[in-house]
Amino acid sequence: MDLKQIFTRIQNHHSAMLGKEHYRAFGILVPLIQIDGQIHLLFEVRSLQLKRQPGEICFPGGGVEKYDPTPQDTAIRETAEELGIEKDSISCVYPLDFFVQSMDGRIIYPYVGFIDNIEKIKPNPDEVKEIFTVPIEYLRDMKPEEHRLTFQVQLGEDFPYHLIPGGKNYSWKTREIVEYFYFYKDYVIWGLTANILRHFLSIVYEQDNGEKK
Repeated sequence: MDLKQIFTRIQNHHSAMLGKEHYRAFGILVPLIQIDGQIHLLFEVRSLQLKRQPGEICFPGGGVEKYDPTPQDTAIRETAEELGIEKDSISCVYPLDFFVQSMDGRIIYPYVGFIDNIEKIKPNPDEVKEIFTVPIEYLRDMKPEEHRLTFQVQLGEDFPYHLIPGGKNYSWKTREIVEYFYFYKDYVIWGLTANILRHFLSIVYEQDNGEKK
């Protein structure tokens, strides 16, 4: 193979995320709804019957399936299924920043959308224990609690130390992440949901001065 062939193949390659095949994409919706003239955010409490994260607070959404054209379609489909509404009840859907959860092998694509009438909502009891809403103005000046987690590398017994410089004394890096906690009445919003909420609020309330929480 000559230099021209190499660069032709590189030129024809479409850049994407390296190792994307090892990650699953998820579409999540941050639902806005109007109640008595006020804008609220809608949250779900996950059904206690679910194997994964039962009873935790989340936004509607789920994993991208083969029949979903895009993660946005996933977010709309999952929201409709979980809340028992028609897809056309969801409008003004716009993307937030996507992010990668390397520990969980997930790529998260969050969106914001508007649900036209809370009276139409009939949550699917197999997936949703209950729903609640929070006025957006309540969250405007709220500073979430911050707690730090540290992750360290844990290697298997058969790891080939002899193949790397320093062997068992190799200086592995640790990773620290911040978990955010929001509180409303008896509800605790944390984890992925809190991260998306924080990002959404930073766009809505802090874009003008260029600051982010």
